[in-house]
Amino acid sequence: MSDRQRVVIRKLATGVRGLDDVLGGGLPEYSFNVIAGAPGTGKTTLAQQILFANATPDRPGLFFTVLGEPAVKMLRYQQQFTFFDPARVGRDVHFLNLSEEVLNKSLDVLLDRVSADIERVHPAIVVVDSFRTVVRAADPPRTNNEVELQHFVQRLALRLTSWEATSFLIGEFGAGESSDPVFTVADGVLWLANEVERNSTVRKLRVTKVRGQASAPGLHTMVIGEAGVHVYPRLPKRVRQRPTTSRPRRRLSTGIAGLDAMMGGGIPEGDSLMVMGPTGSGKTVLATQFIADGARRGESTVIAVFEEHPEMYVARARQLGFELDDMIANGTVEMLYLQPLDLSVDETLDAIADRVQRYGATRVVIDSISGFEAALATNFRQDFRESFYRLIVSLTGLGVTVLSTVEVTESSDYLRFSPYNISFLTDDIIAMRYVELDGELRSVLAVVKMRGSDHSRELRSCRVTSRGLEIREAMTDYRGITTGVPERRIWSSELAQAELTSTEAIVLDVMLRLGETSPADVSSESGIPVERIRHMIDRLMTVGYVRAVERDQTTLYHATPRSVR
Repeated sequence: MSDRQRVVIRKLATGVRGLDDVLGGGLPEYSFNVIAGAPGTGKTTLAQQILFANATPDRPGLFFTVLGEPAVKMLRYQQQFTFFDPARVGRDVHFLNLSEEVLNKSLDVLLDRVSADIERVHPAIVVVDSFRTVVRAADPPRTNNEVELQHFVQRLALRLTSWEATSFLIGEFGAGESSDPVFTVADGVLWLANEVERNSTVRKLRVTKVRGQASAPGLHTMVIGEAGVHVYPRLPKRVRQRPTTSRPRRRLSTGIAGLDAMMGGGIPEGDSLMVMGPTGSGKTVLATQFIADGARRGESTVIAVFEEHPEMYVARARQLGFELDDMIANGTVEMLYLQPLDLSVDETLDAIADRVQRYGATRVVIDSISGFEAALATNFRQDFRESFYRLIVSLTGLGVTVLSTVEVTESSDYLRFSPYNISFLTDDIIAMRYVELDGELRSVLAVVKMRGSDHSRELRSCRVTSRGLEIREAMTDYRGITTGVPERRIWSSELAQAELTSTEAIVLDVMLRLGETSPADVSSESGIPVERIRHMIDRLMTVGYVRAVERDQTTLYHATPRSVR
């Protein structure tokens, strides 16, 4: 069929934030739709929000109520939403009650009453709430027959469409009732549900059917607030895309010169950077310096804080000389405090993305991913990787550079970058950890990953000072750093200064590898007779490379290079 012959179906804006995206661009005009779900899922609120968004004085809206909630009671509660305008009731939004017809008449009489009201008002939107009450209460012997029921629904749908009205039937349906005849006749079906998991409840919306257009698949989070219903599409569309040119992307400074050098000039614009490490290692300090650097350059940053209260967060930054409160006051920093326990991924995404677009932010800080996971409703925690993926992909799709922190527990498995197995979802990774050097706890940092960019592979000492995080010397003199208990390498120049023989140097090297050990174990490892080992250990103790320790009434020996002592 050519473009000239193709029928163009106009799409109506529903007035429900996010729902048009889920439907595939809006609601098909003159369609016959069903809003289904259990009681309390938000069906009536959703229908009235669509009604008020599309009714006009020339093409008003009709809302038929039946035996469910009394109209006066329903209107009393619906007036609490900002979309509800009492001045429009009776002018371009009309509420009609069908209780008497439902109780005393047949379905044919009921259909005639609905038809007469529609012909009189000539509405653009028609809602019947609740459709199931109509077909159950009117003429019971006939409505028990599926054929009769389907016939009634088909006649109602035909009349509503012929009058060029977009219509909605609201019905209380359970999860296992999707085979009801009404769904066959309907052009669109919106299914609402309350998902309960342990102590949390999350509202969900699913478009199971919409004729003539592609809807967004899956379950979409739905929230009812002061403005009414807000739907959060499961896969939000990207507002901006990363530049596709072959030119090198701009590098954003972390605010730490030494770290920028390790990263080959900073963070590539539009990347997602994950900073992982144990508590107190300096993750938040690094994030604060990243924020402050953006403010110095006139760039806006959005901070999403999940654990620490904003006042405490600002106070800690002030101790390091970073006046976040001034940055917030002048509009270069916007702080979001997201702490509710039943938070959804979609609400978080929407809140951050809204601030990014409102303030033109180029940087986003999420502190921390651990707090984000704890704040989510149980339903979202079950598949945290998908939640994190949606968060990061959507934000980087806006063109911003995202820095997120994640707390990890110290272990010998240094290369397990996060407890959620989400490290592959980020572009860049900075790993921080503690090591013990001669009885002192020190911090080390490494740039583990930078996608599509060269970077330093060094392990560098770092320290939080009154000026922030400082990158210090490379740990080239040590081995075993990733174990958390490194040992200093013995260089030939040191051995020469101590006038050690080559055999003594071999023994020392074996003892450094074995840790606390006995002469017999050193002999077994090196192949040197145990008596010679004893003499060499005495010699190494004299020059300060070995010390004796008592363990369970047994004397063991531990190699301790003099330069470390």
